[in-house]
Amino acid sequence: MRAAAPPTGVAPAWAGVRRLLAVRLDNLGDVLMTTLALAALRQAWPGVHLALLASPAGAALQPHLTDVDEVIPFEAPWVQSACGAAEAGPAVQALVQRLAQGRFDAVVIFTVCTQSALPMAMVALQAGIGLRLAHCRENPYHLLTDWVRDAEVPGAGMRHEVQRQLDLLAAIGVRPPADERLRLALRPGDAASLVQRLARAGVDPSAPYFVVHPGASAASRRYPAERFAQAAQAVARGGGGRALVVGGAAEAALVQAAMPAGVPATALVGGLALGELAALIAGATVTLCNNSGPAHIAAALGAPVVVLYALTNPQHTPWRAPARVLSHDVPCRNCLRSVCPMGHHACLLGVPAEAVTEAALGLMHAPMETT
Repeated sequence: MRAAAPPTGVAPAWAGVRRLLAVRLDNLGDVLMTTLALAALRQAWPGVHLALLASPAGAALQPHLTDVDEVIPFEAPWVQSACGAAEAGPAVQALVQRLAQGRFDAVVIFTVCTQSALPMAMVALQAGIGLRLAHCRENPYHLLTDWVRDAEVPGAGMRHEVQRQLDLLAAIGVRPPADERLRLALRPGDAASLVQRLARAGVDPSAPYFVVHPGASAASRRYPAERFAQAAQAVARGGGGRALVVGGAAEAALVQAAMPAGVPATALVGGLALGELAALIAGATVTLCNNSGPAHIAAALGAPVVVLYALTNPQHTPWRAPARVLSHDVPCRNCLRSVCPMGHHACLLGVPAEAVTEAALGLMHAPMETT
């Protein structure tokens, strides 16, 4: 149990909070981009019991979130999830009961600008959570006790997702930590188990390597695997070491298509625990990936990363990391679509493999920098 300490600088109504719920219900990368805000909450309330309500994908981060005391997984029916119409009602009722049992004093609902906080605000109200903070476009009346009007739309110049959540907390007087990096704690066992896994795959864990992760949850955000293969071949020949091409079990075909020819390379399909993947990225000379979880894992670890960034939305680039972000400008940018609505994927197909190679080699040999 953390030692209680009085909060400093927070809004008076929030000063007595002892059990606090943070909500982030989308992907693992979104939870990672919220870790700086979670650190700000921990800084403001050192003794509070801080719980995180997250999707199952986001909840996988639990062992690596040192600022959080508890993680509650939930498939929310109001975001893209596996919760179907038949399960939605019972699932929400069960959540209300679970949160009521938790006796939370306050909730902070973190959302992107295209999501509504009101369904979660209603759940929190029904669960008896007295203080409720979120961004909201329309007047929420009694659903939120504290709200920040949300006029943001996807477009050039919009805030980074990390900054959006820090600005929300500023509305109740919570200041950001001095250390502005995302948080992801590697455990000693993660590196040890990775060494064993690499050895079983015939990879010398002490030799230089780089990571290629060709997957992404949305088809619109996937750079062609064959171009990853071309870039990886050149990076290996340019001194990057062995290419380790990784992906989940469902991404086996992508991994095979991204394997470079004529250079040392190993496919790692499925089986990598999240901590092992993070340790792998932390030790790589560079990571090549799409706008997906590994990009934000790299950012949290300060590891060099080249991101093939589909222009579906602008605010999710790697935060404060040594990174190169590659895309091709298109009139249809900021479409927010999971499948390219134009069918041409020009925002990614306009990036040649040679540009990926150049970015990777430049990043490998450049002094450490952050974006």
